Amino acid sequence: MLPKCLFLVVAATLASGVGTVYFTDVTTFLKVTFKHESSPTSNKYLLETMGGGVALFDYDNDGRLDIFFTNGALIRDPMAKAALPDKLDPRYWNRLYHQGSDGTFIDVTEHANLTGMAQNRYGTGVATGDYDNDGFVDLYVAGYGGNTLYRNNGDGTFKDVTAQSGTGAGGWSTSVGFFDYDNDGKLDLFVARYLDWTFDKNRYCGAARPGGRAYCHPDSFDRVSNLLYRNNGDGTFAEVGQNAGIANTKGKGLGVAFADFNGDGWLDVFVANDSVQCFLYRNNRNGTFTDVSLTAGVGFNEDGKTFAGMGVDFSDFDNDGRPDIIVTDLSDERYVLFRNNGDSSFTDATTTSGIGRATQLFSGWSTRFVDYDNDGWKDLFVAQGHVMDTIEATSRHLKYMQPPLLLKNITGKFLAVDGGPDLRRPWAGRAAAFGDLDNDGDVDIVVANTGQSAYILRNEGGNRNGWIGIETTGTRSNRDGIGCRVKVTSSSGPVQYSAVATTIGYQSASDRRLIVGLGADKAAREVVIQWPSGVNQRFENVTSGTVIHAKESPRP
Repeated sequence: MLPKCLFLVVAATLASGVGTVYFTDVTTFLKVTFKHESSPTSNKYLLETMGGGVALFDYDNDGRLDIFFTNGALIRDPMAKAALPDKLDPRYWNRLYHQGSDGTFIDVTEHANLTGMAQNRYGTGVATGDYDNDGFVDLYVAGYGGNTLYRNNGDGTFKDVTAQSGTGAGGWSTSVGFFDYDNDGKLDLFVARYLDWTFDKNRYCGAARPGGRAYCHPDSFDRVSNLLYRNNGDGTFAEVGQNAGIANTKGKGLGVAFADFNGDGWLDVFVANDSVQCFLYRNNRNGTFTDVSLTAGVGFNEDGKTFAGMGVDFSDFDNDGRPDIIVTDLSDERYVLFRNNGDSSFTDATTTSGIGRATQLFSGWSTRFVDYDNDGWKDLFVAQGHVMDTIEATSRHLKYMQPPLLLKNITGKFLAVDGGPDLRRPWAGRAAAFGDLDNDGDVDIVVANTGQSAYILRNEGGNRNGWIGIETTGTRSNRDGIGCRVKVTSSSGPVQYSAVATTIGYQSASDRRLIVGLGADKAAREVVIQWPSGVNQRFENVTSGTVIHAKESPRP
C-alpha cells in the first residue's frame, strides 16, 4: 500500500484533474441515435423504472465492436386492469448498430431481424456468446413475459430459435449470461429473474393524494426462482435449475456474474438480489451448485443487513489472484465491496477501501472493475440514477438523475476522480457495457439510460500507458474462451489477474477481449492463459500494443 503521505499527494493530484485520463461523449459523432422508451404511465408500473440492456460484441467478425440495445414497449391501455406491451412502433424496437471502417455506426436492425417486434416484449437484459461454437456470436435477449435466443447466421442476420432451443423462460427476467458451468466446451445460460409481478398485480403505492402515487418497493411482490439452461450440444437446452440447486425462490435477482472464486477451475455464480439476501453459488463440479453466501460472508453487508443489490462485477481488484465482488445499490446504502480472503470467505471492505464514503448519496446500476488508465490497477465505473422519479420530493438530499461515477484504484484504495465534463452530466443511468470500440488500446464505455438517449464514452488518453490485448479462441473449451483465467507479469508493475467474461454489471454484455494495462513498462514479461479444459498456454516478452490472438492448444 502507498504510505499515507504519498497517498494524500496522489489524491490531491487526482482531485485537481492534473494528468488524468478523461472520457468524451462521442454519441452524435458516431451516429448512434438510440433512445430508450420506458413508456411511463400514471399507474407507476415498476417495469418502467428498470431500463434496458446494452451489448458490445463483434457480430460479423470484422474486428470492430458493434452495439445492441434492448428497448421497452408501448404499454397499451394503461388504465386497464391488464395492460399489454406493444413494440409495433419502430420507436420501441431493439436496435443493432454496425460499426463501419470509419468508426461510425449504421442502424442494421431490420436487416439483422432483431427488432423484437415479432416477440412483442418489454426488453430488459442481453447476453452474448457463441453457444453453438460455429465462430459467430449469438444473442440472448431477456424481456418481461419471455426471452428470445437469436442464432447468428453468419451473414449479418439472426434467426429466432427460441422455440426449438427451449430457452423461452417466462416471467420477468433481468440479467442473463452465457458461461460453461460443467466444462464440457459448450456455453450454458443463466437467467436471473426479479419479481412475481404482472400488470394486474400492480398495487397502489405512495401518498393517497393527486400526484402522490409512486413506484412500489419490491417488498410488495413475491420472489421468483432463477433459471439454468444446460446446453445439450444439438441446438437445444434443458432447464436444470432445480436439479442443479440454483432454483432458489428466496431471491429477487437483478445482477449476475461468474468467476472461479475458490480457484478449483470451475465457474461459480454470484447473484445480486434486491433487498433480500444475495447468493453465491459454489460449483460442486458435478453439475450442481451449493449456495455458500452465508458461510462465505457475502449474503449481507457488514452491518448484517440486506441491501438493494442491482449491478455486480466479480473480478480481482487488488491483484492478489482472487476474484472479489462489487455490488451496487440504492442511495444511503453504500455500494458493497467483498474482498476475497482466499479461504472460501470474503471480508466486507466497503469502508476500508473508500468505496463506502464515495457512494453514500448515489444509486448504482451497471458497474465494472476496469483499468481505464492502463496503470495496472482495475478502477471502478458505475452507471447511476435513482430508481424513483419522485425521490426529490421526499428526500431533498438525493437526486433522480445522477452523473456516472469513476473511482481510481490506488493500490487497493479507491478515490473519486473527475473523468471530464461529460462524466459530470446527470442521467437516469442503468446498463453499461465495456470494450475497446476504436481498437486503440483503452476501454470505452456505452451507457443505456431509462427513458433517455444512450451515450458512448470514448476513453481519451488511457493508451498513453503500455497495454496488451488478449483475444481467446477455444478448441476443447468453449470457442469464446469464457472462463479463461489470465495472469500477466510485467517488469515493474503488479502481477495482474483477469478472466474472460461477457456477463458484467446489470442487464449488459461486454466485449470478451481483454485489455491489460502495463503502466510505464514497454512489454509484458509473461502471459499465462489457463483454459477451462485445463490447458495452460504461455507467451513471453509481449511488446506493448500487441494483441495476442490465443488459440487453445489441443494438448491437455
